[in-house]
Amino acid sequence: MSACELCGEETGGRYLCERHTVQLAKRLADLPTLYAEVAECLVPRGHGWGEIVSTRGAAGPRSPLDEDVLDNVNGARAAEVVHLWRVDVQRVRWPCHGAPPPGQLAADCRWLGMELDWIVAHYPGTGDLAREVHELEKQARTIVGDPAPRPQRLGTCVAIDSEGVVCGAVISRLPGQTRLTCRWCGYSYESGRDWALLQHFQPAEVVGRNEMRDEKEAS
Repeated sequence: MSACELCGEETGGRYLCERHTVQLAKRLADLPTLYAEVAECLVPRGHGWGEIVSTRGAAGPRSPLDEDVLDNVNGARAAEVVHLWRVDVQRVRWPCHGAPPPGQLAADCRWLGMELDWIVAHYPGTGDLAREVHELEKQARTIVGDPAPRPQRLGTCVAIDSEGVVCGAVISRLPGQTRLTCRWCGYSYESGRDWALLQHFQPAEVVGRNEMRDEKEAS
């Protein structure tokens, strides 16, 4: 292999050129955020089960969505596709190891990103991996619009475990998101009390920054 599988540019023996390697790395990093936003955009109607509508007013399709869209553009499908790529890459690189257990989209994207140098240099399916990740990104953008939303840092998780230890992991949300789960400890922030406690225990400068951002979004 001496040419990029996507554009044909000389690569010196790698499966992707530098430009497409960087693009793949960025897409792997962005997919979890994109599909978290997809989940925020698709919620059940209040008057019945099975019907899905968009809830946001930003760019992108905002009309009721049919079942074909839901079957193809959702976080569960994206997680399944990316996990299968992780399984195959691990099979080729470490054939004596068993398959990794099912994981979350963010974890599998992060794993592939960390192994990207090896993948681009040695994995025969690199071109197909890049194409499929790109397709997952395009499908998500049909729902959330373009450019992708940027997470807003809210502070640190204030959940306390059974031993009285505060989690302390960084907590971020997408614009307009009203429910989130800490990726480290799994605590869900859903109710008004949850959000009030989260804000109450943040440093004053963090609270002030968040209030300024909320005022700007509301104006």
